[in-house]
Amino acid sequence: MSNKVVFDNEQISDVVKEQQYVHEVYQAIAPHFSQTRYKPWPLVELFLKELDIGSLGADIGCGNGKYLDVNKNVFTIGSDRSSKLIDICASREFESIVCDALNLPFRNECFDFIISIAVIHHFTTPERRIAAIEELFRIVKPGSLVLIYVWALEQDARRKFDKKHQDVIVPWVVPASKNDPDRKEEAIYQRYYHLFKKGELDNLILNTGKAQIIKTDYDKDNWYVVARKKSCNK
Repeated sequence: MSNKVVFDNEQISDVVKEQQYVHEVYQAIAPHFSQTRYKPWPLVELFLKELDIGSLGADIGCGNGKYLDVNKNVFTIGSDRSSKLIDICASREFESIVCDALNLPFRNECFDFIISIAVIHHFTTPERRIAAIEELFRIVKPGSLVLIYVWALEQDARRKFDKKHQDVIVPWVVPASKNDPDRKEEAIYQRYYHLFKKGELDNLILNTGKAQIIKTDYDKDNWYVVARKKSCNK
């Protein structure tokens, strides 16, 4: 299935782009999306299981909540822009809320850890991406860890992208179902992604001035960074 470059012009505002090609899409595909998201990625699972007992954290962009109960010895609050995905979390009895990742409803420095898995790449400009990252470091305590995953431009497994273009549309196909009257025909939805080059996520995090990078690497077609929030006196 092909991927095409999008948003070469400035006729649509950044907010409208994200509304049409991210928020509305995830509202529409939430049930089918959730069916495909059931197994934690190993490195994210390892990060969560190595946390101190009793830690309080947040999964920003939690989707259907698949990471919220990975470690029973910590408490993780989920948040997502999609109310339908949060409904799925609620049905699984997870603590989760609907909110905007650019304006998180949490007080400063209240969490012991944060994860943000496959979220930042849905923001359409560098300014909005760094603003979303700054929100993560605003709500985490000094000295605490933040784990961020984003799609990589240099993917070498399922997808092949034109290395000249970082802003793409990726189709999501909801197949027809004989047992579901609402899915009589196949439906295709278009999702916006910014594909990150090697080192790009690192630079955004460092440019916040709020964190030091502990680890950066490539995993499952993603770049990821583990970063520690700086103490106030550093």
